[in-house]
Amino acid sequence: MSTFILGIESSCDDTSAAVINETRILSNVTANQDIHRKFGGVVPELASRAHQQNIIPVIEQALKLANINKNQLNTIAFTNGPGLLGSLLVGASFAKAFSLGLNIPLIEVDHIHAHILAHFIQTGNTTKEVPDFPFLCLIISGGHTQIVLLKDIFDMKVLGRTIDDAAGEAFDKSAKILGLPYPGGPMIDEYARKGNPKKFPFPHPSISGLNFSFSGLKTSILYFLRDQLNADPDFIKKYKFDICASIQSTIIDILLGKLEKAVKLTGIRKIAISGGVSANTGLRKALLDKQNENEWKVFIPEPEFCTDNAAMIAVTGYFKYLKKEFSEQSISPYSRNNPD
Repeated sequence: MSTFILGIESSCDDTSAAVINETRILSNVTANQDIHRKFGGVVPELASRAHQQNIIPVIEQALKLANINKNQLNTIAFTNGPGLLGSLLVGASFAKAFSLGLNIPLIEVDHIHAHILAHFIQTGNTTKEVPDFPFLCLIISGGHTQIVLLKDIFDMKVLGRTIDDAAGEAFDKSAKILGLPYPGGPMIDEYARKGNPKKFPFPHPSISGLNFSFSGLKTSILYFLRDQLNADPDFIKKYKFDICASIQSTIIDILLGKLEKAVKLTGIRKIAISGGVSANTGLRKALLDKQNENEWKVFIPEPEFCTDNAAMIAVTGYFKYLKKEFSEQSISPYSRNNPD
């Protein structure tokens, strides 16, 4: 008998709904919010209002594309955190009401856990290889940078995390300093392909263990560009490709340096990446190079499952459904994870 899961994702500025049959995706619909571009970043109040406008059309479209009726759903999974509280409340409120109306279970999903389990989404008629346990996952996005050890679907341990800014924020803030439009991370990636990554060396932070720090790198980039622009007002225009390549190379070196250290400490050579920054082409290539050099087994998600999406929420909901880990209507969203 088929198990149909509706997933709802509304942690930031994308409203997304997906329907899966067990782990196989039937639909994955996302409404983006372009309004934030002119502000150079996500405006929480505008994001929550847009979610209210988008959530019903997105869910209707997801059910239509999946070619199922709402009464065929077995459960509803939704993002309960971390994220923007106003945005989370829209998704949580709809999920609660919908589950009550259909008289089916409700499942809360942690956004970071879902990014990891995006690797278990199956698409089309073929069955792709998924990571077997244990494996290491590098989670990299605008708000999170972590190295996690997974011994099982629900047995995870954070080995290292950022102590200040996330890698995605370092990309976006660097792009803003360069005068690139929001979101700037993908544009740095695009420009970096045409530049020399060794042209402008930037310092690496001296952080012990497996934790990350990117605030110092952002400051060094800011001061470097300030000094160069004082000497040559056209410096960024002349060297934008090399600057972007150098910034991207530095961030990737920091990420993979910690990942190599985690491999040595744990002895685990199965490596996955997830989160929005895992779509970065420079990082994906560097990780595949490491696979060849170090005999790693690398798992890289499809680009559509790197950024925030409801398919990853739905597949995580499916695994919780199997364990009957259902949520009460009194559950409340949370904006941040508590440190381990």
